[in-house]
Amino acid sequence: MRAFVINDYAHPSKIPVSQGVPEPKARQGQVLVDVYSAGLNYFDILQSQGKYQVQPPRPFVLGNEFAGKISADSPIPDGCPFRPGDRVFGGGQGAYGEKVAVPWQNLVPLPDNMTYDQGAGLYITWPTSYEALVGRAELKAGEWVLVTASAGGVGIAAVQLAKALGAKVIAAAGSQEKLDISIRHGGADHGVNYTKEGWQKEVLKLTGGKGVDVIYDPVGLIRDSLKCIAWKGRAIVVGFAAGSIEKLPLNLVLLKNISIVGIHWGAYTKFEPSRVPVVWKELLDLFSSGLAKPITYPETFPLERLADGLEAIEKRKTWGKVIVHVREPDASSARAKL
Repeated sequence: MRAFVINDYAHPSKIPVSQGVPEPKARQGQVLVDVYSAGLNYFDILQSQGKYQVQPPRPFVLGNEFAGKISADSPIPDGCPFRPGDRVFGGGQGAYGEKVAVPWQNLVPLPDNMTYDQGAGLYITWPTSYEALVGRAELKAGEWVLVTASAGGVGIAAVQLAKALGAKVIAAAGSQEKLDISIRHGGADHGVNYTKEGWQKEVLKLTGGKGVDVIYDPVGLIRDSLKCIAWKGRAIVVGFAAGSIEKLPLNLVLLKNISIVGIHWGAYTKFEPSRVPVVWKELLDLFSSGLAKPITYPETFPLERLADGLEAIEKRKTWGKVIVHVREPDASSARAKL
């Protein structure tokens, strides 16, 4: 099969797609999935270089988010609700290959009104944003939320979810184009460009001098954002896409009586597995209601150009969720878009 294999650590741009890769074998409790679309993530760039906190033994197939259908030759473990041919989305190491072996618990039924492209970017992005806002920040209707990198994969999901939960959302991004996308596609109420000096004053003005109740930050801008956080505000550490891990002035945490909280959705299966199905039920209900929908970048990349897609993410040229086509869906798999 075709797959993006990491034999030696290197930047994705230095790694070609491999041909004739042995198909994965399902271990106990696993099923095989034919991958149609896969979601690209910033951490893939780090993992291919050996810089991510999760590093499988080499060689390994890169990628963690996908949508496809249960393979015709897949074993069906006891208790597994899926059958060959079922459309699913999920997560597991090896998404950038034509077939992946994953625990069946890592899969969610793909709604009939979603395409493989839409489903491929759900498994990590959306529960991360939902649990960050609901479980960690305990967001309330009417509160102000600042979302940095608001046009990115997790950012635009956070904008939509915050609006669906009744918040007033200020989108923060590095260009007017991405602010326009955050407002048009995400539904943000306002936009500020965080590359402009003193952007925090604009946030304070928009909030009537109060500041924002919640900061959602996947970039590494918590320190700068604390200049416009409200009394008893909550700052959520989502990631460090800017490349460096911040050091925070804890005197501000004390003086403003604020909370700094983290979100690592991947750890929930180990530390709080009972929360996972609750989050997915609430998310799928939101999708069904039309209050939220997956936003994908207009250009999709074939597997052979996967490195181009990751490089576009790295250079911040994209918005929404960037998708790679691993294989083309047949006519019987086509579904209407949301």
